[in-house]
Amino acid sequence: MSEEVKGFELRTLTFIDSLQPQLAQFIAKDNRVYDPSEYDAALFIEIAPAMEIHTMIDIALKSTKSRLGSVVTERVFGLMLVHHADQGEVREAGRAVLREAGLDEDDRSEVKILTQKIIRSVEQDHAIMFTGTAKGNMVLAGESVFILEATPAAYLSIACNEALKAARIKLIEIRPFGATGRLTMSGPESEIDSAAEAAERILNQLNEMKVTRTGRQLG
Repeated sequence: MSEEVKGFELRTLTFIDSLQPQLAQFIAKDNRVYDPSEYDAALFIEIAPAMEIHTMIDIALKSTKSRLGSVVTERVFGLMLVHHADQGEVREAGRAVLREAGLDEDDRSEVKILTQKIIRSVEQDHAIMFTGTAKGNMVLAGESVFILEATPAAYLSIACNEALKAARIKLIEIRPFGATGRLTMSGPESEIDSAAEAAERILNQLNEMKVTRTGRQLG
């Protein structure tokens, strides 16, 4: 392992094969780097200490044609998102980071679900509260709301993406960085149930892959 990347914790490494339109647009809305296109492949890496993420970004960009989508450096954790229309470029970006760090993708942290709940047929005041704090869509009275909180935070990106694939729902808010991540979605009750199931299923699959050291996100 090189001196530059010694001593950091690989909290999250997760590959998304096809960014769903709502998630891609949400990322682009507040983005200050290179906006992803809908259905781009994407790779989220979250590490500690935070500023080491710049070494990871440098490796990924110099090794592939992937574009930098997001960077967050907080007090402890650093997050990067790279993306490209070609899944192979994004996968290779992840492999390049792991090679330089002397790590395997199974060295990433286990995801822990802290809160998972559905509020069914929300009242108007509650809906207005969700909308008032949202960066995405509006919550309407009578819709059901799915709330998911997890750590490490960046795993919520793939949970969100799988939920959007599985159901006709609205992305209200996603915060895939920090000590814990939070995801809020709304829609008809049956669709929200399907979305919640898909989100939980992918997180459980990632944990199973880590524990058994079988299966590879990066190929």
